[in-house]
Amino acid sequence: MSTAAPANKLISVEVAYALPDKQRIISLQVKPGTSAYEAVVQSGIVSEFPDIDPDANAMGIFAKHLDGKTRPLPKDYALKAGDRVEIYRPLTIDPKQARLQRAESKRASARQGTKS
Repeated sequence: MSTAAPANKLISVEVAYALPDKQRIISLQVKPGTSAYEAVVQSGIVSEFPDIDPDANAMGIFAKHLDGKTRPLPKDYALKAGDRVEIYRPLTIDPKQARLQRAESKRASARQGTKS
């Protein structure tokens, strides 16, 4: 039994984006074969979050990055029913640098605690 939707039927997908203080998940119906990129454009989420650039922001499906290496790029990934396209924000700080800053902050706090 095939799980592919007939060409004239629509499939349900979601497009998700989150900021530290706000998130949005938009449900929409798209034609089978619609790419992750096309779903983002069709969702209209860019009008709600003008910082999103579908041509520049990284995207993934359920936390699996569409990177063109292990998975197709957003313009090449054909959505399946139930997929959630996640739009990722650029990192504001390198994760290694953030870890170093946290460690230094912890050391500074420990030093302050012993000076009582």
